[in-house]
Order: sequence, then C-alpha cells, then structure tokens
Amino acid sequence: MGTGQAPCHHGEILQGVFRDGTGRARHALVTLPLDGPGTRARFVRRPGSPPEELSVVPPDRTKALRAAALTLRECALRRGERPCGGTLRLRGDIPVGLGMGSSTSDVIAAVRAVADSYGLRLPPSAVARLAVGAERASDPLMLDGRPLLFAQREGRVLEVLGPALPPVVVVGCLLGGGAPVDTLALSAPAECAAEVAAYEELRGLLRRAVRTADTALLGQVCTGSARRAQRTVCHPELPVLEAVAARTGAVGVQVAHSGNVAGLLFDPAVAADSNTLRRCAAALESEGIPVTRVFTTAPRGQPHRAAPRA
Repeated sequence: MGTGQAPCHHGEILQGVFRDGTGRARHALVTLPLDGPGTRARFVRRPGSPPEELSVVPPDRTKALRAAALTLRECALRRGERPCGGTLRLRGDIPVGLGMGSSTSDVIAAVRAVADSYGLRLPPSAVARLAVGAERASDPLMLDGRPLLFAQREGRVLEVLGPALPPVVVVGCLLGGGAPVDTLALSAPAECAAEVAAYEELRGLLRRAVRTADTALLGQVCTGSARRAQRTVCHPELPVLEAVAARTGAVGVQVAHSGNVAGLLFDPAVAADSNTLRRCAAALESEGIPVTRVFTTAPRGQPHRAAPRA
C-alpha cells in the first residue's frame, strides 16, 4: 500500500501568455496558495494482476485514474517489473469545479500514492510530467510554495519570481452562484504580440512586487489579470468586487481564471482591524456574493485570525 497527498490553491494571481527563455510565447500562470483543503490518496497495488484491472473510488475521478495508470508504468519501469493493477481511493475537501485545483490535487496525490507503493518518491519534474499527461494542463501544486510562473500545459517553470509572495490577507468569496466551470471548455488567451506585451508588463510588476514585498503592487497585478481574464470567463460580479474593494480599503481583487472563487486583497496592517474585514464581508453578502474564508499568504503557523463576519 502507498499513500500520498496534495494541497489546493485559491485561483490565479496572474494567468496569460508569456515569453520563455527562447522568446517563444507560452501559456502560464501564477497561483495563489491556500493552506488547509487538499486530497489524500491511498493506493493498494496488486502485483501479478493485469494493468487494466485498475479502479478508483470515487469512480468519477477519471483524471486521477489516468494518473495512476501512467505512474504504474513509470514506477514499474524504474523497478524493472511488469505494470499491474490496483485500487486507488481518494479523500478530500476541495470543492470541485471552482478553480481551486481539485483535479490537479487528486492527480498529484494519486501519483504520490502509486509511487509510494513502490517505495519511490518521484522528483517534482516527473510528477509534473505525469500530471500534464493525465489532465492536459496542470497547476504547480507538486512544487514548493514559492511564487512560480508555471507553464501549465508543459509542466515546467518559466520563472521563479522570488522566495515568497508579499504579505496579504484575502477575503475569499464565490461568484456565479458557486456553479462549477468546465476548465477544458474555456478558450485560451490569444498569442498575438499585443497580448504577450500586456501580460509581460504584468509579469514585470509581479516580479517587482515579490522582490520588494509590495502588497499594493500585488493587488494591482491581480486586478489587472482579473480584468483581462474577463474575455475567457466573464464574471458579471467583477465591477461589484472592485467597488467593494475601493470602499473597504482593499488593495485589489483576485479571481480564478478558470473557476468561480475570488477574493479581495488587504494589506495586513489594514486587515488587523477586524471591523474592516467585517465591513467587506457584509458588503459582499449584501450584493449576493457569499464569503467563504479569510486566509493569508503569511508563512504556515502565522495565520490571520480576524473574523470575516459581524
């Protein structure tokens, strides 16, 4: 038996088309990390059984099942054995279809559980390759917590932006009535020169925000990326989010580019006054936008504890 686990995220800080080291346009993203929710996997391998005798519970987690099959072949090759079947079981508390990386979390947990059943720990680059093979595009949840510009269709890092995001407190909420979004049905940003130039400008601002720990500049990048993403996933609530942000002193808004989670970003010094967060939460709720959580980019063990509700 092997076990594995993986975290989730809270949508994207920045997502678009960027230049790689050779100057080619690449689709890439930077995710907003979220401690807490995640997927846990257990895999029971049955040596000697045919590889097609592979199942997953719950049975609808087909991407995780594909990841398990790919990982079985990879690990069997590394061990000089024949691939076999087995049973994969997944447990987790990530809402599905909201843009929080639930499928990638399932896939990575499955990869790690299968590898663990062989006594192996695959490097992040191998996990990323298997994840992309299983779901076509993957979030960078197999990597460390540094802010990364990650080419989701290729499973590789285009740039490490720095050691950590600027400190920010996020009032998370749900758009679109919390309806799930079919990520693979979404259109991709155009790769024309004007689009690339606009995203490269945001990339430069984010790089500077990380380098200088500038929370306000981080908010500017998130808002700019959210506005550009409206052509892919149109959130009619975005003007409302921006208006609430302006009234309550938020530095910007953050929206999942392939889902319905969103957030208002606050400087921790402003968020230290819990009345600010309560006013923000009340304003969102009054507009029919439910508040889900308050979290922070501060290192684990230093959570922001202000209550979001009155």
